[in-house]
Amino acid sequence: MVSTGGLITRAAALRPGADAPPVTTPRDAAREAAERELAKPMYHENDPGLLTRALRKALEWLDDLFSAAAGASPGGALGLVAILVVVVLAGAALWWRLGSPRRAPAGAGTLFHDGVRSAADHRTAAEAHAAAGRWTEAVQERMRAVVRSLEERTLLDPRPGRTADEAATEASAALPRHAADLRAAARTFDDVTYGGRTADAGAYARLSALDHTLTRTAPLLTGPTP
Repeated sequence: MVSTGGLITRAAALRPGADAPPVTTPRDAAREAAERELAKPMYHENDPGLLTRALRKALEWLDDLFSAAAGASPGGALGLVAILVVVVLAGAALWWRLGSPRRAPAGAGTLFHDGVRSAADHRTAAEAHAAAGRWTEAVQERMRAVVRSLEERTLLDPRPGRTADEAATEASAALPRHAADLRAAARTFDDVTYGGRTADAGAYARLSALDHTLTRTAPLLTGPTP
């Protein structure tokens, strides 16, 4: 008997209607085709914008940072919150004490910038500012009145560019009983003029009282000993 199984199978494979072998695509070409397809705008109509993605990344980074810090700090997350509160309070205290940082103007530290005026002129300007509630300007003018009055009494020599601290130090030699008040007045002037602090009615009242007191105080006269 002659077997015809092999011939029948080969013939079936060659028939026009026989199933074709699967077509395979190289891996790299398939990946490139998929990337081109997914890059079409129709697949990205609902994607978040650049700002949203950046914000998400920032929040993820902050979350990771907070988690890492909480794990390293005593008490975990609660301990980290306590540390942050202390840091914020310390920064607020420094800001209140030192004032907001700002660039000092030309000639910073000097008392007078607008020519020579008498002590009476500075007092008048100070009272006008105080009446209008402009306490910073009132304090500045009253301190200038104090120093100008000392110059007019020849307790200080008129000198351009003198600072409030220098005036207080030099005047303390002739008025030693008021040295502390003079230094405090100079510090107040510097704080409100160059330190970003805001004066109030109390600061102006103290300067006014010092001005009145100094005008009635006899200086300590010093000279060469015989």
